[in-house]
Amino acid sequence: MTTREPDHSGATLAVVFLVMFTVSLDLSIVNVALPEIDSAFDYGPSQLSWVLNAFLLPYAGLMLLGGRLADFMGRRRLLYGCLAVFGIASAWGGAAQFGWDLIAARALQGAAAAALAPMALSLVTSEFPEGPARARAMAVWGGAGAAGGAFGVVMSGLLTDYLGWRWVMWVNLVFVVAAVVVVRRGVREGAAPRRGPLDVAGAASVTVGMSSLVAAVISTERYAWSSMWVLGLSGLGLAALAVFVMVEAGAEEPLVPLGFLRRRGLIGATVFGFMLVSGQIASFYFVSQLLQRVLGYSPTLTGLAFLPFCVGVVVGLRIAQAVVGRIGARLVMGAGGMVGALGLVWFAQATESTGFVTGILGPSLVCSVGMGAAMVAMGMVGVSGVPAEKAGLASGILNSSRQLGGSLGLAVLVTIAGNIIGGDTDRTVLVDGYTTALLIAALFVGFGSIAAVAVLPADRPRRTAGGRSDTPNSVGRHPSALPGGPALDGSRPVGDHVGSPAERS
Repeated sequence: MTTREPDHSGATLAVVFLVMFTVSLDLSIVNVALPEIDSAFDYGPSQLSWVLNAFLLPYAGLMLLGGRLADFMGRRRLLYGCLAVFGIASAWGGAAQFGWDLIAARALQGAAAAALAPMALSLVTSEFPEGPARARAMAVWGGAGAAGGAFGVVMSGLLTDYLGWRWVMWVNLVFVVAAVVVVRRGVREGAAPRRGPLDVAGAASVTVGMSSLVAAVISTERYAWSSMWVLGLSGLGLAALAVFVMVEAGAEEPLVPLGFLRRRGLIGATVFGFMLVSGQIASFYFVSQLLQRVLGYSPTLTGLAFLPFCVGVVVGLRIAQAVVGRIGARLVMGAGGMVGALGLVWFAQATESTGFVTGILGPSLVCSVGMGAAMVAMGMVGVSGVPAEKAGLASGILNSSRQLGGSLGLAVLVTIAGNIIGGDTDRTVLVDGYTTALLIAALFVGFGSIAAVAVLPADRPRRTAGGRSDTPNSVGRHPSALPGGPALDGSRPVGDHVGSPAERS
């Protein structure tokens, strides 16, 4: 009699949810608290943004390296270490006594998050086979990311009003402790860590390249896009990425095998994620500004106004989970993205006398349902057919594109809104600036949806052994499609690009 191995899938999903939720929460939770933080440390307009940027810079710059580390190191060991660093940084930030103190703590949080975020998606890829199990796990991953961002805005207002701004940092410890508890049961160490050499030159060049591009985007808050500072950082970033490509082409153990970037699913998901997150972050930022500066909401009411967004995300991920097996992740991603874009267009109809139901509640539900469904499908498309030993790499690429899209998109939209508003405080002018930015954000998301669907292969009906028409064997659809391999009938999953041996590496 054989002993059946216990099913740890529930605990693994708990790890995925808590890790992704915590990282997304920390990306948004300081937003509403920024005025209180400014009062505590007297940053001034030019320095306050670094409370956000200090997290974003290492988070985006180290993401690809963090994703690759997930493939080289033991899963449990990496999670324990990064959660510990994230928790220590959160405690440090909450106890900060000086302005530089808080910014340094935020930077340490970002560095730890750069490995945590791709590790969450890597667990989905390596622990759940393509089909219904992968769809459920991806719904948890996508829902945790979107809900964490929305819930962070809610908590930011409540904590700031009732407990003080320091609790927007300390609250992370609750989720870190919970994640550590479930990691022991939900994460197997898996295969032995890779012993090959880490591509140091590739890691250094891509980190410099990504960090420089993000720094260039961030600096547009203070300098013009055509300034020597912004152009110099952009040039440095592009040059470093060019060096990265040359290094990878000749590396024995490349950080990113260049053939890996020719996967159609990964390309489509990367383009879509870049555009989607630019719209999502814009909705949080500009709607928050609209509520407080135009409609006169308090921090608490502003936070509570985002609760419908949280509800809509849950609805969206449940819809995606239910229909992705029937119509395919490609169509769910495209349709979800377009619904999210329509929600942003609705937000852009706001005026200085907008009511909550028609101006906030309605567009929040439409936008969040679409984005929640699209986020799930995007993750499924991006990691379809990726071998387990490269799951961290795929996750790092996807998350890097999302973060870069969020940073670049928000910087562009803030510049556009700022040019319209200037130094004016008239509510009509403020509304004009915010709604214009939201409308352009809708165009970003809509374009990303169209481009991604165009890149991905079309669904093709096929015949089963019984001769009847079955659902296409596309990304995330037919349960017989094994990751990276043939289906039971010998066909390959649509969306799993098969090229030369070098490309498949």
